[in-house]
This record gives sequence, structure tokens and C-alpha cells, in this order.
Amino acid sequence: MQKSLNKFILFLVAVAVLVGVDQWSKYEAMTKLGRSDAYPLIKNVLYFWYSENAGAAFGILQGKHIFFFIITVVVLAGILYLLFKLPNDRHYLPLLFCGSLIFAGALGNFIDRVIRNYVVDFIYFKPINFPIFNFADICVTVGTFLLFLCLIFVYKENELEFYKK
Repeated sequence: MQKSLNKFILFLVAVAVLVGVDQWSKYEAMTKLGRSDAYPLIKNVLYFWYSENAGAAFGILQGKHIFFFIITVVVLAGILYLLFKLPNDRHYLPLLFCGSLIFAGALGNFIDRVIRNYVVDFIYFKPINFPIFNFADICVTVGTFLLFLCLIFVYKENELEFYKK
């Protein structure tokens, strides 16, 4: 029981810190960047550039608020379900970390959608003309990438059947 509580507290602390950083960075972007031109961090490479995105990644599905609400709730519920099913073993800490990153990123953008009806984006990588993104997007992307690596290289198939029990 104590290990379950520790796992849950670790998850909540990680999510709270990551969501806090996300919301703080978006607040700073809104108040300091506003509608101004892009601010170069590294000229011709990395910029702070304020943008309001009412869609998904790359600006697709603009204005589909109900769709994003449903998808986010399903993803968050799925991660919580797996969190409770995850064995209380140090071996599964990488999965807990990946879940924390994905959960925090999804929750950070969900907060924006609920409060503002759009997501605040502000990081622009110019060399590949990548769409403007935010800290929550980084959390989801890194968490998903690390989860992929864990599933391919760390865990054997039979180690991941804990969710069936």
C-alpha cells in the first residue's frame, strides 16, 4: 500500500511541476510577447513568437473544441488507469515518468482550451519552419518518444501484461 501511495505522489508531483512550468511559460508569453514580432533567441534558429492555436498540432482541426475535450479526457483517464495498474516496482519507473510527461502535457494544453478556447504557443524553430509550439507539446512529444523507446528496448512483452490483471 505504501509503495502505491509513493508512486501516486511521485506522479502527482511530477505532473504538478510540469503543468506549473507550462502554465507559467504561457503566461509569460502572453504578457511579454503579446502581439509583437518574433523575438530571436538564436538568430535564424530559435524564436519566441506568440501564437493562439484553436486547433491541434500543425494547426489542423481548428475550432473542434468538443473533439479535443473528449480525446483529452480519454487520454488522461487511460494514463490514470495504467498508473493504478502499474506494478510497484522500480523497474517500471520509466513508464511512470513517460506517463507523467504525457499526462502533464495533455493537461497543460487542456487547461488552455478550457480557459481560453485556444492553446498558447510561443516557441518557433526556424531551420525547418516547424509550427510554433509550447512546453506542453514538448512534454507530450518527449514522453511519447521515451515510451516508444521503453516499449522497444527496455520491456519484454510479458512484462507489460500488468494492465490485464
